[in-house]
Amino acid sequence: MQYFTLTDYLISQEEAEQTIREGVTFRGTNIIILIIAIFIASLGLNTNSTAVIIGAMLISPLMGPIIGIGLGVGVRDFDLIKRAVRNLVMATGFSVLTSTLYFLISPVSEGHSELLARTSPTIYDVLIGFFGGAAGIIAIGSKSKGNVIPGVAIATALMPPLCTAGYGLATWQMSYFFGAFYLFLINSIYIALSTFIGVKLMHYHPVAADNPDRARKVRRIVYTAAILTLLPSLYLTYNMLRSSRFTSNADRFVAEECRFPATRVLSSDAEIDHGVKTITITLIGRILPADSLNLALSSRLQFYGLAGTKLNIIQGDSPDMSALDSGGSSVRDIYEMAQTALSAKQVTIDSLRAVIEVSRLNDTISGRLAPEVRVLFPQVRELAISRSVFGNMATARLDTVNVALVSYSTPLPAPKQRELERYLEARLRLSSITLVNVGDIIKPKNKTSNKDAKPTR
Repeated sequence: MQYFTLTDYLISQEEAEQTIREGVTFRGTNIIILIIAIFIASLGLNTNSTAVIIGAMLISPLMGPIIGIGLGVGVRDFDLIKRAVRNLVMATGFSVLTSTLYFLISPVSEGHSELLARTSPTIYDVLIGFFGGAAGIIAIGSKSKGNVIPGVAIATALMPPLCTAGYGLATWQMSYFFGAFYLFLINSIYIALSTFIGVKLMHYHPVAADNPDRARKVRRIVYTAAILTLLPSLYLTYNMLRSSRFTSNADRFVAEECRFPATRVLSSDAEIDHGVKTITITLIGRILPADSLNLALSSRLQFYGLAGTKLNIIQGDSPDMSALDSGGSSVRDIYEMAQTALSAKQVTIDSLRAVIEVSRLNDTISGRLAPEVRVLFPQVRELAISRSVFGNMATARLDTVNVALVSYSTPLPAPKQRELERYLEARLRLSSITLVNVGDIIKPKNKTSNKDAKPTR
């Protein structure tokens, strides 16, 4: 356990406190350096430059008040806590205001990857803040500083979230503002918490004017703030892991199941929108039967943990795949236009297939029902089922009516006709059907022999 002994490697409490207390104050050069660092970080985010952002984090003096809060809670110096909180709030306000002004006048307003990375904090950011703060307080209290403090400034990344919050305000994208500001709160609270724990582990003595009741109240506030800050990050982490697992399963599904001799996958996209999971696959090459392909692939989704996922398949055709691969951007543009036209035609074809299927079913209904009708209603001689569209001549309103054209060998009583209506509604799953007696219109053809026929002149 001698490897973990800190006594021989720590400076005195007075020296460590002096260093921390000096960093708490924001006056003169400190506030000017903060504003300059904000401009540099905003430029880095605006140009998507990681190196510039790292430089701004090394310049920023924001870490001082946060560590001051942790020290104040640890040694029960309530004046230090109030001063550190006041300076942190002031520094945060200056930072957000400066970045907002910058992004209001900046000609570039797109959100790059470095900006977007600061809008969705997770439990991992909580751990980064906590362990970064732990390294920071140990380095401050250590005789050998090394390069720990610059490393902590880079790892905990206090400056970029405030710049992203300013970007959110400037472009009125409040999801950016709240996400980035939440990340800043995570870093600040957990750096302060780890500083407080580090101060306790290094056995720093409390100030002379000690108030145990007030100290317990402050500690409860610190613990409560830490827990409340942690809870949303757990939910965001769950969503991130679920989305990551879904994307991974979707990629594996496309790679293993979408293998066709003359067709290849041009692109695939997996997304979760308001709880609805969707995989969109764009195929290039020989067109495959849409219905069969969708049915075959959908049946395989469950084996990849993708049950309930909606599958969208977009198909195009290219007779010569090698020509497409070797062609320039103009060839690809022409192909994409043709692919869009083919997709639209495929939708029309599928719609016409549905219409033809409905018509085919209507044509065969009478034949399929004939054995049952012959037994249940022997008076029925002929039966035809059709769906007709009636138009009101006065209002031009159209209405669809299901009609059964019936001819009887002998008259059918009214109660029996109502029974026939109910039977057809239940058998054909229709809400209503109208019987029309066509016995007077369609007469059975009488066969006449040649000897009875009158000769023609």
